[in-house]
This record gives sequence, structure tokens and C-alpha cells, in this order.
Amino acid sequence: MSEAALKEKPQHAGFLKNNLREYGMMISLFAIMIFFEVVTDGTLLRPLNLTNLVLQNSYIVIMALGMLLVIVTGHIDLSVGSVAGFVGAVAAVLMVKFNVHYIPATLICLVLGGAIGAAQGYWVAYFKIPSFIVTLAGMLVFKGLALAILAGQSVGPFPPTFQKLSSGFIPEMVPDAGALYPTSLAIGAVLALAMVWLNFRGRARQEAHHIETEPYGFFLGKNLLLFSVILYFAYLIASHRGLPNVLVIMVALIALYAFLTTRTTIGRQIYAVGGNEKAAKLSGIKTERLTFLTFVNMGVLAALAGLVFAARLNTATPKAGLGFELDVIAACFIGGASAYGGVGKVGGAVIGALIMGVMNNGMSILGIGIDYQQVIKGLVLLGAVCLDVYNQRRA
Repeated sequence: MSEAALKEKPQHAGFLKNNLREYGMMISLFAIMIFFEVVTDGTLLRPLNLTNLVLQNSYIVIMALGMLLVIVTGHIDLSVGSVAGFVGAVAAVLMVKFNVHYIPATLICLVLGGAIGAAQGYWVAYFKIPSFIVTLAGMLVFKGLALAILAGQSVGPFPPTFQKLSSGFIPEMVPDAGALYPTSLAIGAVLALAMVWLNFRGRARQEAHHIETEPYGFFLGKNLLLFSVILYFAYLIASHRGLPNVLVIMVALIALYAFLTTRTTIGRQIYAVGGNEKAAKLSGIKTERLTFLTFVNMGVLAALAGLVFAARLNTATPKAGLGFELDVIAACFIGGASAYGGVGKVGGAVIGALIMGVMNNGMSILGIGIDYQQVIKGLVLLGAVCLDVYNQRRA
């Protein structure tokens, strides 16, 4: 073996060791999916169930993007489930009882979500009240308000056009193509190519700045696997009814927040605040404003998730949003966000949400009761946090 190869081997081993958590989550997701695919006799990855999996977990993924930023800044938001349920209730009252058109009603609901986030973020950022207390109060307040607005009863159905937010599919350019929806498959192929191209571009940028990169063979294998998986899932979804509208919204949001957290100044500042708030403030970062904005952002995404969930159920119920905050927070921690703040990636939060979704779906197919589902999810969350604490102490 050459001297260059001997030098490269320990560097590669060090890189893999330092990024073990990130790759471990991806491997865990694949392992869980393969496990449930086997034990459910192939039901998990059937096109119909895969589409349902997307629809059932879309609101969790949407809220996980906002929760990630809140956790990175060193805070928590326990009110997201109640806010989602409250906004869904407001949407139902506006559209069903007052016959408000779905577009202005949707805008009003998103603004309302931002206002709720601003109200909570104000107390956390400028009055330094612990976010746990503020958002716990918010959880109780908005759960009660949703119950009051709905008068304890379900309100629906929503207008058919609004329902398409969650239950609709993108229009096909070739509607008579048989069992396969080619437009959806083509979009999936373009997305797979775009992901690989961005990865290669990012690697080239890292090498230009002499930043440590993955072993090249490992990098090629990972991108080949990524391309194959995206294309395969696009084929499965295109075999049913095509791309759901909510999946398009999710992908757009994931791309937006990935860009925000990795390529913008405000994204880097959010991580700086979570890493060391006092040092960030001394360096000129307006830490209070950033904390405030992360809660405003969380409120808007919680409102969007509430609209998606209400559109999927086609009704607003007093119990809507119950327990959402637990799945959202668990998704972020399982995906690698640190309980100490300053650490976490958008991709990790999405993977965490998918792990939770696949576990929920797989256990439901197997007929496992909700009681044991909660036990298993709790143990998975505890294991993820224990791993985070171990990594912190080792560092």
C-alpha cells in the first residue's frame, strides 16, 4: 500500500467517526423500513400505503423544520400541536360557517400562526422567561380556545378545493398513460439528479476551501444509493395516483430551510446563538431578535401544518393536534438535534420524522396497540437523547 493511501486511511476513518451520528440515522431509517417491509409481507412499500405514509406524516415534517430552528437556538416549543389544532378550528369557522374563500382564509390562518409565534417568542426572547413555561402555557391556552371556537363539536366539511391541499395530486401532462403517471416519475428523476448534482457541487466547494470531505468512494456510493432510492420511491408513488400536493410543499420547504441553515448569514447566526449565546451577542449578533424570529417561523409552520391536517380530515375537531408536539420534538432529537442547542440539520430532522412515521405506520399495519406504540417511541427517543449526551461528554 502506498504512503498516500496509508495517510488517507486514518483521515477517512476519522471523518466517518466524526459523522457517525448522521450516517447512523440514515442507516437506521433504511433498516427500520426493510424490517417493516419484511414483517408486513411487503405492505409497507406498496404504492397506496406509501402515499398514505406521506399524507399521514406531512404535518409532522413541516413542523419539524420549524422546531429544529427553535431547538438549535436552545429552546423548545410545546404548543405546536395546540396551535395547529386551533388554526384548523379557525379555518373551519371561516370557511364553513362564514363562507370565506379558502385563499384569504388560508392567509389569515398563516398570519394568525405567525402572530401566535410572535407573542410567545416575545416573552422568551425579551423577557427571558423559559420557553418551556411560555409554550406550556400556550399549549393550554390554544387547546382551550380551539375547544371554545368549535363549541366542543366537529366542524366541516371543507370546500373541495381546500381539501386538495392535503388530499389532491399534481395534474398530469399525460393523463392517459396507463397505470403509471409519467409526469410524477419525471419530477422524481429530476429531483434525484438535482440532489446528486448539489452534492457534487458542495464537495467541490469544500475541496476548494480545503475542508475535510468524505472518502471519494464512499461519497460516490452514497450518491448512487441516494439517486436510486429517490427514483425508486418516485416510481412507486407514480404507480398509484402521482405526486401528492402536500409532498411538493414538503420538498419545497425542506429545500428552503436547508438553504437557509447552510448558505445564509442568518442561518449561521442561529447556530451561533445556540452554541454560545453570550459569545454570539458579544460578536454583534442580535440574539433576542433571532430567538423571536425562530418562534414566529415556528408559529407559521404550525399553522400550515394545522391547515394540512384539517384538509386531510376534511373537518376540524376539538382534539386535533393532540400529541403532535411529542412526535415533532422526538423527530428533531432522533434526527441528531442536540438538547443543548447549536447542533442539528434539516436533513436529520426530516429523517427523524420519517423514522417516527415509518414506525407508526408499520406498527399499525402489524396491529400493535397505541399503548405499546407509545412505549416503543418513548424508548427510541430516550436512546437518541442518551446518544447525544454521550457524544457531548466524549467531545
